Amino acid sequence: MKYPNALLQLVRSLARLPGVGPKSAQKLALYLAQHAEAAETLEQALRGVRERVRPCVRCGNLAEAELCPVCADPGRDHGVICVVETPGDLLAIEKSGEYNGVYHVLGGALNPLEGIGPEDLRVAELLERLEGVQEVILATSMTVEGEATAGYLAELLKARGLRATRPAYGLPVGGALEYVDEVTLARALAHRRAFSE
Repeated sequence: MKYPNALLQLVRSLARLPGVGPKSAQKLALYLAQHAEAAETLEQALRGVRERVRPCVRCGNLAEAELCPVCADPGRDHGVICVVETPGDLLAIEKSGEYNGVYHVLGGALNPLEGIGPEDLRVAELLERLEGVQEVILATSMTVEGEATAGYLAELLKARGLRATRPAYGLPVGGALEYVDEVTLARALAHRRAFSE
């Protein structure tokens, strides 16, 4: 049996989303085709995002106003900028509750194999924001691309006399040492700190 063309198009569209494979896309499409109310709710939500959500003019985070809630908050420490690759990374740090500075979303990481250079990221915008900044935390991912991006930015910041830091490498809370990969364990040991009670 062949599905209707409209349903096949929906499956293909859903399969293009990150983290959604062909089987999940098919399952979602069939659910939406059978549940009109869920499809309508999803359609309204997508329209709302398309019409109202845009990048913050200062940091690149997602916002419904000119400035995102973080940039607009006068209680945040604007002397510290945490550089992340995506708004999802920003959200993960915010959930920790341990950071009170502001952010800068690059929009990705350097990847010469895919043709992504500094001009494809929000590097120039970051450099324009450095007046009055004391520290820039380079919180890019721990991938080859993320490490290369952090190294590139660290050199740019060093040339401007700014302090660049990187989040400490660590072990997962509740994890057994025997299951931790060698690189993570080596970095955790190399960046250890004094025990505090």
